[in-house]
Amino acid sequence: MFKLAGILALVAGPAFATGLEIDVAGEANGTIKIDLFEDTAPLHVAQIAAIAAAGDYDGVVFHRVIEGFMAQTGDVQFGKGDDISRAGMGGSELPDIPAEFSELSFERGVVGMARSQNPNSANSQFFIMFDEGAFLNGQYTIVGKVTEGMETVDQIKLGTGGNGAVVGAPDVMTAVRVTE
Repeated sequence: MFKLAGILALVAGPAFATGLEIDVAGEANGTIKIDLFEDTAPLHVAQIAAIAAAGDYDGVVFHRVIEGFMAQTGDVQFGKGDDISRAGMGGSELPDIPAEFSELSFERGVVGMARSQNPNSANSQFFIMFDEGAFLNGQYTIVGKVTEGMETVDQIKLGTGGNGAVVGAPDVMTAVRVTE
């Protein structure tokens, strides 16, 4: 219950986000603008906004990128710095979030929350869809959609390792800003 109370306090905060601007560098260079769906996933949006506002997403890599599927990022624990060998295995210091499934569909440009097999384990990692992925509907929380910069998303370095792991120097979110 304490975890949920902490998340609800985030939602009630004064600077509730409506979007994100993500500057990307690497094979892709540009800015991605995302409209966040506060009405669909208020707890997830509040958590993403809090992490972004704290600057914790700055410098985080796109660690898992699968052609025709999605680009995943957001591991603030292991996804930045000199050693990113564990990128994708961490989260943030905030609690995990209970699932907020909706009737929305995973289509090109949709942003979803990554999680483990436990549906209530989303934390800081998210992914952007390259294409439609209806098999994810009702299984993962949708938090937003790209409104500008899909050409930047399309240029993100593809993973060539196991399960889409990016080998070598991955693309990086150099700055992530909350927009109102």
